[in-house]
Amino acid sequence: MPTSEHIVSSFDRDLEGIQGLIMRMGGLVEEAISDAAKALDTRDVELAQKVRAGDAAIDVLDQTINEEAANIIARRQPIARDLRTVLTVFRISNNLERIGDYAKNIAKRSEAIIEHPPVEGTGASLRRMARQVELMLKDVLDAYIQQDADKAQDVRERDIEVDQMYSALFREYLTFMMEDPRNITTCMHLHFMAKNIERMGDHATSIAEQVMYLVTGELPDDERPKANAVPMA
Repeated sequence: MPTSEHIVSSFDRDLEGIQGLIMRMGGLVEEAISDAAKALDTRDVELAQKVRAGDAAIDVLDQTINEEAANIIARRQPIARDLRTVLTVFRISNNLERIGDYAKNIAKRSEAIIEHPPVEGTGASLRRMARQVELMLKDVLDAYIQQDADKAQDVRERDIEVDQMYSALFREYLTFMMEDPRNITTCMHLHFMAKNIERMGDHATSIAEQVMYLVTGELPDDERPKANAVPMA
């Protein structure tokens, strides 16, 4: 095999390996989102603790991916599209790590909420919102593997639905707190959890934009669609 072809083949194998790590990390993050929301809805302390403990594996993968990507740059000195591919790996890994952190935060607050009387329906509402983000993440990782800019753009546009769900929950929590002061502590936790999920949606959208950059060589030049903002605590 000619040397140039050997180098290309080795580079492709390196990329395949790191992409496999990205997908493994993405799977763990999807599971963390689902389990954190379920732990809240079902008041399952053990499941919440599992999410918190599982964040360590996500962090290890993030570190491994960053090291592997840095090694590829050092060894292969990629240019043009190949360099975009490696840079995209860095950024996707970072976004996945942040989503994992938010899932861990939700699990931590779930444990605190369980000590207080439940506010009817709130756990299920947050679980629906988390499911929306989980599906966005699944689709954007598919878009990354398929290098499908249109699919990534679709995920980007769906972030407004997450924003709208957050706004609706924020107003719902205010109502519960005004109706009964005993709900204040629980609803404050719930608000922070909803905000964490909304931030997850932002990071899934960031991944979508990185996929678009990978495929087209350009980041979107229009602003992300956003619902009306609500105050943060």
